[in-house]
Amino acid sequence: MQHPPLPALKEAGPHGTKGFPCAVYQTHAVKKGTLVKHHWHNEVEILYFFGGNFHLEINMEHFGISSECLYFINPGELHSISAEKVCDSGEDAVVFDTGILGLDAYDAVWMQLMKPLRDQKLLLPRCLTPDHPSFLPVLQAFEELLHAFGRRLIDEGTPERGIVTDDLTSQLYIKSALLRIFALLSSHGLFTSVEKNYDKRVERIKATLTYIRENYKEKIYIRDLAAVVNMNEQYFCRFFRKALGRSPMEYVSEYRIKQSLHLLEETDLPVMEICLECGYNNLGNFLREFKKQTHTTPLKHRRQFLLKEHTFDPS
Repeated sequence: MQHPPLPALKEAGPHGTKGFPCAVYQTHAVKKGTLVKHHWHNEVEILYFFGGNFHLEINMEHFGISSECLYFINPGELHSISAEKVCDSGEDAVVFDTGILGLDAYDAVWMQLMKPLRDQKLLLPRCLTPDHPSFLPVLQAFEELLHAFGRRLIDEGTPERGIVTDDLTSQLYIKSALLRIFALLSSHGLFTSVEKNYDKRVERIKATLTYIRENYKEKIYIRDLAAVVNMNEQYFCRFFRKALGRSPMEYVSEYRIKQSLHLLEETDLPVMEICLECGYNNLGNFLREFKKQTHTTPLKHRRQFLLKEHTFDPS
């Protein structure tokens, strides 16, 4: 059986479609825990949180979110989202390649704004809150952008591509909304020029997480992870825990269990094979760790997932 592809740290494929690399992702009525795992991409991302209790991490900076706000992710920034508790609120995100704006290479907007942004020499503002004068008009443009996607149901999107559109008129409205957002940010002087946007710590974390995601099926030792970033093992463990709030091996275990959930839901592989596929050589250890993280068993999780899928009424 061919297994479904599992996500990598750097998202290789385009968001949206090849013809129009722009997509909307929606997360509503969230559960406690990780919503978006650590990853990075070359596209710009705009996030709108409309309440709830979230934890957003960007390049090892931590942001607690409990009220309405907009956040901006620059190209290349490592980020993740988790929910502190179950809530009815959520977030909408648009991820897009600046190339969709169709500006000429010699256009001043491209040369002075879009190209430096793509090359990480110009940064978007980190956050906008309702007390900032640009918040409301930016939010209105963001909502028009969502509307241009046709107000599709959340379930019409896919984890890889999100909600997409191939309608020409919709694409024009989306481009228009994005340009208006950039114009509003520019008019309020919210772009920041940087001489150097390289953080060695972030690159080390990226390298470590990439190694884990590429090798989680095999035995992984602290010495292997420390060697990836050329660090002393003891110092590496302190560095990793300070960056991600857990030990390297805790992260490895969490990642393996998340992959096992994916296989339980998307394949009919027996539990023992999933155990081996996810880097556990001992079924007992796998079952203990699975129960610790999910508070259930693999078979119960699969049954509950299938029951939910079969009872879902799209109407």
